[in-house]
Amino acid sequence: MELELEILKVERELNLKRIVLYVQKTKESLLPINLIKGFIGDYKSILSGYSGTILNIAIPLIINWITKRKRGD
Repeated sequence: MELELEILKVERELNLKRIVLYVQKTKESLLPINLIKGFIGDYKSILSGYSGTILNIAIPLIINWITKRKRGD
């Protein structure tokens, strides 16, 4: 009987420590710097697959913008 109570006590302590750890991790993940890092990481992973397409679209647009800008002077 005492052994079962001791086991329950240890399990309770472990569960409490897990809860505290989860709360700490949640607090850290909600810090502004970590939110920004997460956003930038997601943004990079999304753009990495489309970088060639983006460059193929962006380069002609930039060239046209520069040539029109020089003609306007």
